[in-house]
Amino acid sequence: MMMSGGLDHDDGFKKRKRSGERVVYKFKMFGEDGCPASLDNNNEFEENMRALLEYAKPEVGLCGAMPSWSFQLEIHRHPPSYVFLFVIEEPVESSLNPKCKHCQYIGWGDHLICNKKYHFVFPSKDTMAACFNFCQRANSGGATILNSTAPEIQLAAASSTMMIELEGHTMHGVFHCNGFGHLICINGLESGSILPGHHLMDFWNRLCSALHARSVSLRDTSEKRGMDLRLLYAVGYGESWFGRWGYKFGRGTYGVSQEMYESAVASVQKTPLTAVAAQPSPNQHELLIILSRYQILSGHSLHTLHDAFHFMLDLKSRIPQDESPVGGCYPGLLVVDNTCRWSPKRVEMAIRVIVEALKRANYRWVSRQQVRDAARSYIGDTGLLDFVLKSLGNHIVGKYLVRRCLNPVTKVLEYCLEDISNAFPKYDDIAGGLRVTTTNNAKMKPKYKITRVQLMKDVQFLYKNILMVESGLGVFETIPATSRVILDAKYFLKEYNAPKLVKTSGNSTVYCAIRMTYSDALLGFEQEKVVTPYECMALDKDTTFDDLRIAVEKNFKDKYWGLKTNNFMANLNFYPNGSDLVLEAIKGGSKLVFEGFIGGENVDYSGMFEGIDRNSIFVDCPCGTRDEDDGERMVCCDICDVWQHTRCVHIPKNQPIPNIFVCTKCEQHILHFPSLP
Repeated sequence: MMMSGGLDHDDGFKKRKRSGERVVYKFKMFGEDGCPASLDNNNEFEENMRALLEYAKPEVGLCGAMPSWSFQLEIHRHPPSYVFLFVIEEPVESSLNPKCKHCQYIGWGDHLICNKKYHFVFPSKDTMAACFNFCQRANSGGATILNSTAPEIQLAAASSTMMIELEGHTMHGVFHCNGFGHLICINGLESGSILPGHHLMDFWNRLCSALHARSVSLRDTSEKRGMDLRLLYAVGYGESWFGRWGYKFGRGTYGVSQEMYESAVASVQKTPLTAVAAQPSPNQHELLIILSRYQILSGHSLHTLHDAFHFMLDLKSRIPQDESPVGGCYPGLLVVDNTCRWSPKRVEMAIRVIVEALKRANYRWVSRQQVRDAARSYIGDTGLLDFVLKSLGNHIVGKYLVRRCLNPVTKVLEYCLEDISNAFPKYDDIAGGLRVTTTNNAKMKPKYKITRVQLMKDVQFLYKNILMVESGLGVFETIPATSRVILDAKYFLKEYNAPKLVKTSGNSTVYCAIRMTYSDALLGFEQEKVVTPYECMALDKDTTFDDLRIAVEKNFKDKYWGLKTNNFMANLNFYPNGSDLVLEAIKGGSKLVFEGFIGGENVDYSGMFEGIDRNSIFVDCPCGTRDEDDGERMVCCDICDVWQHTRCVHIPKNQPIPNIFVCTKCEQHILHFPSLP
């Protein structure tokens, strides 16, 4: 009977989970409802995390003493192909770096450090081998830590975090236990993975949604054939490659704001192709050929850089991976309607004459009138010539492709020959004449006549000679500057879940956050900030404000290291009696902010937050970056201790940071010092 629904499927998982048997899950279904667990959208992230790990197989010694688990995922059944997903719980006490640099880069430096992180890793062959070899080296000789030297202790400590510290995984993402996370890397087919990048992103997106993550950031440095995809896709689609999964601008580097980024994208996209074609440049001839090629292929007018790149990227997704052109090229075949007044033989003769005239032009673009005049010496029927010139756009004759385009500057129709023996190696031995056939079948007319290799060469050429040209005049003076702004926007963000009003089984919820106020002796004034996101607290009808306060203190201590290790107390910012019932005083779904207090002396407040200690590190860069680390290389002035980007002070990225550096402001002060007698 066909009654094996999701319940039976889930029960099968549970039975094998209880027996300790390794369960194999489908890669493309993992994270969907019921695979491997039915996670509750109303639960907090960490509750769903615990529910998921009940279905994982515990691993021993994978990351030292850190708890770790694994899932075996099936990619293909025939032939069998599997990957292993490792999950590592990183307690803050065991972390080599308690502060999260990814939080600093995306602008979450004012978040409190969490007690735990959860790493999700698809290791590559190289990283798995490196981790295994490193752990073997660290463990050789037995457990003799008490008698070991400092380097040996450091080696043993490093081996315990090797899996999560290594770079080059197929996929590596991390979640803080409060639901904020970061996608650290994905490496698809071009890096040797058996999984393409978009399948990895689909997987990550399902995982974030299933676990009820809050916000997830990523740093987009993805490249393909030397092209930065965040620039290429911004011009073609108005967003990064990750935009198809909902990732938007999160934070720029070098002082780039969201407004600057959006303005730069719009500026490049709106650049007219006529302005590009008319501007003199060393590669103007090749630019015109490529732009005209895709004008013909598009079937509609391409007016802007956005139109051109969008069409080319869209076309790439439809061209098969093999070298054959899309839809077939019908080499040497011109399809005409059977109502044509001229016979196929006469049409073929006119085509040969036109091709010979174009050959004499030595691959230069020739106006329609010039071709027509040259052919009239051999073909007296001007009606036949007009018909052939109208029909012969983008057709293959022998080893040549007859190109036709409207010159964007003169608005005159032009023709040229292109040798396609390299782009279409299968057709370089085609014998002479063009065959002409008559038909009523519109499907015989080919749609595209270009290979993926040729298309990517053209995309690279336009990318290099339009978007990344180093200097020039007119549009080639403004485009590089706006491209630089787009490239400086590297951090993207997706908001997955906002707090929801939940009422189940007579219970209600309220949403609570902690605001801490403290005096900063170094800065000389009080600082106040809401340091936590809102957490959902379940209530019943008998919950008092004292009960809620105790629950809030426990909830936040369980999540945040600084509150757990210090004498943390929470009080409401209004003053009800502790015995008052919560639901009689406020409505379910309300938001409450508690005042947080840390008891004791010499509390390291800056050490409780993810961000840099602004009392000890001061950033003031000419690009506008202030008091923050955006992940780019910086240098510190040896006089004033101010940090600035190396790029902004003209230190090339291929040169090391100098041992002694003096900023421009300090140089000017030194120049104004009185001279010694």
